[in-house]
Amino acid sequence: MVTPIPPITTGSIPNIGPSIRTTGPTNGQGFGESLSKLIGSVDQSSSAANSAVQNMLTGTGDVHEAMIALQRAETALQLTVQVRNKLVQAYQDIMRMPV
Repeated sequence: MVTPIPPITTGSIPNIGPSIRTTGPTNGQGFGESLSKLIGSVDQSSSAANSAVQNMLTGTGDVHEAMIALQRAETALQLTVQVRNKLVQAYQDIMRMPV
């Protein structure tokens, strides 16, 4: 029996919800904590993708579920890399400012 695949939405990526997109701290949460949640969610999605691939290889999982898990992990990693790139760019811009 094939289970229907839910649509991929912003809320479906684990721990990468509105708290990352807000302009200020939410519920006492600082920027460093938001970054650590983002990195934790990337690690979690990577682990989920690895286990989905392992299940597919052993025959207990579905190919489609493995591919979706891999795509979610890749998307989360790309988001993290882009956040890092923007942070490095902002740091370089600040260092170039005259004192």
